[in-house]
Amino acid sequence: MERIPFGISRLDSTIDGGAPQGSVVLLSGEAGAGAREFMYTSAVINGLALTDDDLFDLHYGDLAPNARLPDAVHYLSFTAESYQIESEISMSMEDEIATRGVAPVNFESLSGTYFHSSPVPRNWYAEQSSDITSLRKRHEEREGLLSALGDELGDRAAGNLVVIDSLTDLVGAMDEDLEWSDINYLVKGLAKAAHDWSSLILVHVNFETLTETQHGHLVDGCSGTLRFQWETGGSTRARTLVVKNFAGVLSQIEAENIVKFETDLGDAGLDISDVRKIR
Repeated sequence: MERIPFGISRLDSTIDGGAPQGSVVLLSGEAGAGAREFMYTSAVINGLALTDDDLFDLHYGDLAPNARLPDAVHYLSFTAESYQIESEISMSMEDEIATRGVAPVNFESLSGTYFHSSPVPRNWYAEQSSDITSLRKRHEEREGLLSALGDELGDRAAGNLVVIDSLTDLVGAMDEDLEWSDINYLVKGLAKAAHDWSSLILVHVNFETLTETQHGHLVDGCSGTLRFQWETGGSTRARTLVVKNFAGVLSQIEAENIVKFETDLGDAGLDISDVRKIR
């Protein structure tokens, strides 16, 4: 089966090129532990491959024989606009890489739908009066937030890398109109559709906002889970990445007796700096 690269060079080389196409991967992170940086790096490095061969080769290297690049990169956010995401990306990697890698990424914000039923003033998320008028018209007949997300995915996912930022926002918006069961159904349906789309979908969540049962539902519904957490050893703290419950990937790592990866931030974003093995 062909694989789609995560864009994290040493991780991809360890797992035979990336994630199997058709995967939905949960990026489950403790705050600041690297999940968000992983998400940014994946979008940018795959974008870089589509726009600058030399920079991609310098900072990533050769693709594995059975890996293929996504046809396009899409970044969907519930609360942020593209300029906000690009600003955060620029703080996590070298400027030239961020600028060149972001250029082909297609950003879509669902903030209008997300904030409409909240107490947030419209002029905070709709900058121009024409935007506000358009939003009002849309919301008179608006579908639910999950339906809006589903429409965007249906239009964008096939053959592509899609980043969803973030399920944490959905958890924070749960009320009588949006329940946990809706989010759980979304993830399970997404896993089914991704197989037909032959895509790679990355879904971010801050696991500190979930109950243990809710987190278990998400892990069970996704093709694989990458868990990002802080680990303290002596007087130092390190960001670590643990691969959990990932068909076609976990078996390769277990064969090498790898428990977890230590990660670091460099010029090209997040990467693996050390591999910890079972002693």
